[in-house]
Amino acid sequence: MLQHPTIDRLRELGLAGMCQSLQELANNPDANSLDHLEWLGILLEHEASLRQQKRFELRARAAKLRHQASIEDIDFHTPRALGRKLFLTLASCDWIRENRHCLFTGPSGIGKSWLACALGFKACRENFSVLYQRLPRLFATLALARGDGRYTKIMRQLARVKLLVIDDLGPEPMLPEQQRDLLEIVEDRYNRGSLIITSQLPVDRWHELIGNPTLADAILDRILHNAYRFDLSGESMRKQRGLKESARRGGDTQ
Repeated sequence: MLQHPTIDRLRELGLAGMCQSLQELANNPDANSLDHLEWLGILLEHEASLRQQKRFELRARAAKLRHQASIEDIDFHTPRALGRKLFLTLASCDWIRENRHCLFTGPSGIGKSWLACALGFKACRENFSVLYQRLPRLFATLALARGDGRYTKIMRQLARVKLLVIDDLGPEPMLPEQQRDLLEIVEDRYNRGSLIITSQLPVDRWHELIGNPTLADAILDRILHNAYRFDLSGESMRKQRGLKESARRGGDTQ
């Protein structure tokens, strides 16, 4: 391994990517043909790549996404009304830059949460702040926070993230304080941040789910007219995976 004062200085400056790259180049005979600018370019590229990866890892941990999902692993072949072209367009994250929203509706097991997390991880890679919240647990947290003085702090934290993933809207009707909580969350993000919302209920039943007609109008007006929608249908993906696994195991015993 290369030992040189330059290596020590790079470590002191926190340039771990350049340090690693310099040692790799020093041990590569083909690097002797490179001029100084080419060496510098390679070192800088390694440093930039390492820093980008570290930023992604920090954002991904902070996001607390439910699934380790990626755009590359999405199943577009199983029939479930998932528009490939539109979904891959959203993978560019331009909709987040435009403060738009994305809605996934469909039956249990169809993959709504997984798809939402795939977009969430892609947003982390694009250096957007992301936070995942299951709505029932979020409502419970906010209810407790009212009593111990943390309510305002939590609402500020929700408002600061660029992409808020709200998983599992419904199916139980909302209580009055939950209706007001949701309105505050949506209002804080209006033209300032993006939402992903998943629900087993179709969008045309959300007004009924929220309950209060005035609050429902205000909430849905801020979401629906600025959102991409995926109305998924078909059999449970978990059920299909279970059948495939059973078939595979059955084949192994023959």
